[in-house]
Amino acid sequence: MKNLLKFVAIGILAVVASGPLFAQSNPLVGTWKLNPEKSKFNPGPGPKSMTRTVEAQGDGVKYTFDGLSADGTAVAYSFAVSFDGKDNAITGSMPSGADSISATRIDSNTFDATLKQGGKVIGTSKVKVSHDGKVTTVTSKGTNAAGQATNDVSVYNKQ
Repeated sequence: MKNLLKFVAIGILAVVASGPLFAQSNPLVGTWKLNPEKSKFNPGPGPKSMTRTVEAQGDGVKYTFDGLSADGTAVAYSFAVSFDGKDNAITGSMPSGADSISATRIDSNTFDATLKQGGKVIGTSKVKVSHDGKVTTVTSKGTNAAGQATNDVSVYNKQ
């Protein structure tokens, strides 16, 4: 009976521990800070600062963004995606005005995202984490809230 209890306890610990291990093996997960010097925003200017926190959530991830826009206004928004191509709500105020996002995984380090406002596509992004897991590059094209075409490259360093 004692051996059975030990076996059950070990099994429960293995299941509980697998969540954090999955998060560690997911290259998207972590806290990332924008590197303004390596980023390019067309038309500019880009944000003064931006921190994105990525957490494992089910079979996807949850993103939380906090920062300052070029004029010093606070920026805060979040969303969760499951990489199934389905639209997910964005909470807060995304600078592009998007209210939903969908994502599909290309490989373990890369995914494509589509941003929508009122059901209309207003932008696309390719998100790629470097093989060493230290840098994420987000290449985005679309239309900003003022109706201007955008072509941005945002570079984030893992903290």
